[in-house]
Order: sequence, then C-alpha cells, then structure tokens
Amino acid sequence: MSEQPSDWRSLITRERLRDGSLLAAVRQRLPAGTVFRSDEEVQADLDAALAKHPSGEDAWLFGYGSLMWNPALHFVERQAGIVRGWHRRYCLWLHAGRGSPENPGLMLALDRGGSCAGVLFRIAAAEARNELLLAWRREMFTDAYNSRWVTVQTKNGPVRAVTFVANRLHDRYAGPLDEQAIAARLGSASGALGTCREYLAETLAALNAIGLRDRALERLQQLIGNQPS
Repeated sequence: MSEQPSDWRSLITRERLRDGSLLAAVRQRLPAGTVFRSDEEVQADLDAALAKHPSGEDAWLFGYGSLMWNPALHFVERQAGIVRGWHRRYCLWLHAGRGSPENPGLMLALDRGGSCAGVLFRIAAAEARNELLLAWRREMFTDAYNSRWVTVQTKNGPVRAVTFVANRLHDRYAGPLDEQAIAARLGSASGALGTCREYLAETLAALNAIGLRDRALERLQQLIGNQPS
C-alpha cells in the first residue's frame, strides 16, 4: 500500500519552533489532563543539560527519529553514528500528531539496552543554546522524554552528544509490546501530522540515505505491508 505524503513539513518548522506557535498548537491538541512542562521548565532542563557541557565548545545532538529527516535547526556538520547501551523502540503512546485518544499510535524513543544507529548534528558553540532550544521545545514539552548525554561511535571516533530517551515512569510509556501489536498500531494510527506508517517509512529512508539499517524497523514495515488494506 503506497502512502501519500502528509503536510507535516509545513507544520514542524524552524519558524514555528522559534515563535512558539507549534508548541501552543500541540498543547491545544493533546487530550485534557495532559501535564505539560512550562516554557520556563523546558528552558531550565536545557540549561541543566548544557551545564554538563564544556563552555565554548560545539555541541552535538543525536537524532534517531524525525530529527534525522527534519531537524529544523541550523548545524555545521552532520554524520552517522551508533550509540550503545540504548536502542530505538516504539515505546511511547501517541494520542495526537500521528494518533488520537480513540486510536493511539506509538512514538519512537531510546530505551535501555542494545544499540541504535542515527544522525549526529554538530552545532556551533555560539549558537548551541538557541538551536538546542528548538529541539527541546519539540521533544521536551511533556515528561515523556528525558534529556541525556551519551557517547556515540563514529568513523572518526567517539563523540559526546545529547539526545532524548524514554521516561519509563511516564504514563505514556508503553512497556514491552510484541511486533504484531506494534505493527497493528503503526498500520492504523493517524493524526494531524499524518500516519504512523508514514513516519516509519521516513525513518527507514533517512537511515538508508546514510548507509545504515534498523532490522527491527524493517520487520515492522514488512508486517504492516502484510496487513489487510
């Protein structure tokens, strides 16, 4: 089954992250009762992360999902890398964006164990806080993710980078799900940003573009393709 691209690229943009309109729209769309971080709390978490980074040095950000193919920030270098001790997994319930309360989807996050291939973005030291704030507004407006510094292996050696990992204590954390259950969610869920099926295809395409693979995601795509239309 072929997918028509949605208009998510016009929704998640650098401009909307900078002026706060994207975050305002997300806060309106999520189900009643969702607990949000305030703008001040988002910035405080970023500042706490940067306090662990040497002042005056460029900062690296590790992306493993939509950041790979729509970073929406300025960077001076991009390269492939692999983080060990964490793996990419559909482990966060998604009730908006690419899902709904009635038909929830699943979102990728880094979870403990294994390894994960992704994309590293090097951000100039002078712009590090302003650029990383865009990523924080995008990913850290609830407590579903935690920011964390990790070591990423690259062809030029190890790189210390900041990324976003699943908060296992959050009520959106899905816990262990088998491939059939994940594929069923990804094959049916959709929302204002498009379908979960489309997100999976974009992620695999981004990995392929830098010569990397994720066989678990490839199996999910195959399972979805075998589902009845």
